[in-house]
Amino acid sequence: MLWKKESRLLTHQSQRQKKKGKACNMKITSITILFWPLSMLLLSDESQTSKTEVKCNFTAKNYALIPANINKNVTILDLSYNQITLNVTDTRVLQTYFLLTELYLIENNVIILHNNSFGNLSHLEILNICRNSIHIIQQGAFTGLDKLKQLYLCQNKIVQLNPDIFVPLKHLILLNLQGNLISYLDVPQLFHLEFILLYGNPWNCSCSLLNLQNWLNTSNVTLENENITMCSYPDILKCYNIKTVPYKAECYSKFPSSITEDLYIHFQSISNSTFNSFLNNLTRNSERESQGKSWAFLVSVVVTVLMTSLLISIAIKCPVWYNFLLSYNHHRLEEHEAETYEDSFTGNPSPPPQIADTSYEETTVIFEQLHQFVVDDDGFIEDKYIDTHELREES
Repeated sequence: MLWKKESRLLTHQSQRQKKKGKACNMKITSITILFWPLSMLLLSDESQTSKTEVKCNFTAKNYALIPANINKNVTILDLSYNQITLNVTDTRVLQTYFLLTELYLIENNVIILHNNSFGNLSHLEILNICRNSIHIIQQGAFTGLDKLKQLYLCQNKIVQLNPDIFVPLKHLILLNLQGNLISYLDVPQLFHLEFILLYGNPWNCSCSLLNLQNWLNTSNVTLENENITMCSYPDILKCYNIKTVPYKAECYSKFPSSITEDLYIHFQSISNSTFNSFLNNLTRNSERESQGKSWAFLVSVVVTVLMTSLLISIAIKCPVWYNFLLSYNHHRLEEHEAETYEDSFTGNPSPPPQIADTSYEETTVIFEQLHQFVVDDDGFIEDKYIDTHELREES
């Protein structure tokens, strides 16, 4: 009996273990069923990314323009060793290849990088324009390259660089300016930059380069080929590289290191757009103030000229108006004057009263005094109604 009980217990235990094993297998299969589509999606995405990488190599084809018949899905385009100038036509064609991630224009005939030269290439990560004749880079040349990580401008003819051209490159990691004609460089506003190449330029290691040296020593940027990035001017400092050149106390008084470090930390804390808008507002306000002052000065000059000319015209025209009014300065005859004139015409020899004589004399004197200021020949016919001298002789 005991043997039977033990065998039954063993069979029950084995059945329980089998049930547990089946449950575990069910769980594993359900987990695999759930995660199978996800794994397939990941694998398909990787295969699609590998499939969508389209390379086009047109090196040494003697092209003067970027060809427009390239596959629009191209991601890596190499147009090195041609005669491309990157003019307006090239820019228009280049913007149709909006899936580009790498673009190579090594050793072409590019002279100027115009505004929005790469405006539609928002996926571009590597841009190589080395060994051209670039000497002008307009401020908006790199607008739209939000994802650019590596920029190669080596072995060109760049003399001066405006640091604002790098503002759109928010994810730039590597900047190659090797082999140009740069002697001075303002600190670029590139907060994610890790590597920079500056050798092969005629660096002027005067006090003006102190800010660049402080930036290289205080930031996380690595100066590649530091040992050969040497000073060219002045002659005393030719044995130093730009990162270790010793500066005199005069330079530190002009450019205090503590101030530059504080400015650098402050500029890192604020966004590029805010800083640029602040600078633009300052320039606009100064321009408006200068324009307002110039307008006020111009208005005052115009008013002065007008008033002067008005006074001169009045001074010239006053005698003419006076003569014009005086020629029409007639008045009606009084009663006693009318009787006298009637007597003279009728032949009455009776003399006029004494009061009339005095009035005649006064009018005559006033008339003569007035006519002393009148020009003899004034262009008008004088109508003398009565000759007072003849009246006196007759009386």
